[in-house]
Amino acid sequence: MKKSLIIIGLFALAFGTKVKAQDSMMVATPKPDFNRVEFGVRFMPTLSSFDMQTSSGGTIKGEATLGYGFGAILGFNFSNHVGLSGEIIYNSLSQKYTDNDMQREFNVRYVNIPLLLSLNTGKSNPVNLKVEFGPQIGYSLGASVTTAGGGDSDTLQTVISTKSGDFGAAYGAGLEFILNSKKTLRLDIGYRGVYGFVNVSNTNQPADGTYYILDRAIVRTNSAYLGFTCLF
Repeated sequence: MKKSLIIIGLFALAFGTKVKAQDSMMVATPKPDFNRVEFGVRFMPTLSSFDMQTSSGGTIKGEATLGYGFGAILGFNFSNHVGLSGEIIYNSLSQKYTDNDMQREFNVRYVNIPLLLSLNTGKSNPVNLKVEFGPQIGYSLGASVTTAGGGDSDTLQTVISTKSGDFGAAYGAGLEFILNSKKTLRLDIGYRGVYGFVNVSNTNQPADGTYYILDRAIVRTNSAYLGFTCLF
């Protein structure tokens, strides 16, 4: 009986020591003062740049034309300073140019999916400065062109043809402002640039009497953005 009591006592002592050690570890590892998961929406006025092909076979730079984009963001914060986010963004990109005294406006629509690494001065700070960079995949939803003026001087028919996919690098910087005491709702403003690596114009030989208006088009965009994010 004495031996049994001694064994039970030692077991109870060991168990109590283990529980106490676990409690000490929990005290020594406080819960972080930032939230891991992030969801948001964003509006992005966008300037794009394309090289356009004229009816005579030359190349002309289009005018800077304002397009737009909007989408959603889902991110995960590994720490107060490092995070990873994926986005789905719809972009409508436009370009104006003049050919044979005719004003043309080219429009192409994309769904873009960037995957970005973000470096932050502090997610829990009232104001957080961040920089972001990473790859971006784009999927074309089609293109169109409108023409005004010029009478009958346009003897060739324009052809709009873009490749179905695009790939590039996305980069930018922004500021986040905390809007509530729980640090879960933020105003998000900043800049986003994209540099494409793929020639998105169709390189096939056009039919007689037609020509492609895109000439080795590399998608390059510059955007401002405004949005809201919620942390969980």
